[in-house]
Amino acid sequence: MRTSRKGSVEMPAFVRQLVKETEKRVTSFFKGGRGGGAGELSVGEEGGEEEGVIPSPYLDRPVLDKHMQEGYASWGLTYALASMQGWRAHMEDFHNCFPQLGGELAHWGFFAVFDGHAGSAVAQHCSRNLLDHILGTGKIRADDDVLRVTEGIKEGFFLMDKHLHAMACREGWERGGTTVVATAITPHHIYFVNCGDSRAVLCRAGRVAFSTEDHKPFSPGERERIENAGGSVTLQRVNGSLAVSRALGDFSYKTAEWRPVTEQMVSPEPEVSAVERSPADEFLVLACDGVWDTVTNEELCAFIHSRLRVCTDLREVCSQVIDLCLYKGSLDNISIILVCFPGAPQLSPEALHQEAELEDFLESKVAEIYEELSTRGEEPDLLSVLTVLASTVIPGLPPGGGLQSKRNCIISAYYQQKEAQRSRLAQELSPTNAK
Repeated sequence: MRTSRKGSVEMPAFVRQLVKETEKRVTSFFKGGRGGGAGELSVGEEGGEEEGVIPSPYLDRPVLDKHMQEGYASWGLTYALASMQGWRAHMEDFHNCFPQLGGELAHWGFFAVFDGHAGSAVAQHCSRNLLDHILGTGKIRADDDVLRVTEGIKEGFFLMDKHLHAMACREGWERGGTTVVATAITPHHIYFVNCGDSRAVLCRAGRVAFSTEDHKPFSPGERERIENAGGSVTLQRVNGSLAVSRALGDFSYKTAEWRPVTEQMVSPEPEVSAVERSPADEFLVLACDGVWDTVTNEELCAFIHSRLRVCTDLREVCSQVIDLCLYKGSLDNISIILVCFPGAPQLSPEALHQEAELEDFLESKVAEIYEELSTRGEEPDLLSVLTVLASTVIPGLPPGGGLQSKRNCIISAYYQQKEAQRSRLAQELSPTNAK
């Protein structure tokens, strides 16, 4: 049984106008550097169609449309997801959400994020078939035996990779792969499954209780396996190209016939960790590296914890996370799944009051800065207002989010001031006032 509601959300018109007019300048203010993705290293990033030149993996302006979905399980779990293409030339993220698996596993849920690279085909195919391969092992049973479930998950990954390899041989392709971060939630355990550099984080009693470890080529154990399989780690990438050391697909890195599948340069073996559930469990997050490139585990846990106290729409919380990552400089596709347990933070009148006070304060500061710049004869463009605001002490900003997390409020307040000024000028220049 799967219970969910889907939808695609359009960005407000004023945000689109902002992108059209000022995105490059404003984004440069918020960015601390260009984020990297899990895909293969691209060259010729200025783009072009000339022979031998690889087109840029980035767009001139981001695609801001968001895909959102929400749902629940009858046994007390709620979830939402949001994804956005962002600055990347193509959307290569996929996901699946099964809050209730049905049958004897009616009280089990499964969620996963697939971050594709060098194309979207592998990620899309895995999103449709990985769970079936895991369940097909026959080792995922209601008795929730940790060792057997762990074996079943790993075996399912190997079967998925074997199936992908057969497809690659049949269809003549070698490039393309996907990282996977997933969770299987049972009545007694939360299984965290990671293959690559997407990440899962569990928030318990307001703090990070568990997080998966990224599989990067420069990690000592991963580097040793890569070199033993005949590869190298250059520019922190496998053979100077691939930024992750574990993934499904990527068969050009799995050609050492003398070594087993788990000891290739790129391994399809996931790390599986079983964490006992607790009444103090609040929520868990699954997200691609487009999120983790810009925020830490602790920052995201604190930010979502604070948002759940002022917002009951989990899709909106996910949307705010995506906006935060975009404004902090993520140039990758951005995808997040938020799964909330019964112990998740609830709406708080006190937090709502503080949030309202913060937004009132920001609106008043924007108006004050706008007026001051206008009085000095300076052009009060958005970047100028943001620059002054960034040097202002602002109490009560969302923990883990800071000023970037309130950028939409700031933008809205700025355009209100701009429209008010336009109206005043029009009124002053009207024939009636001229008399």
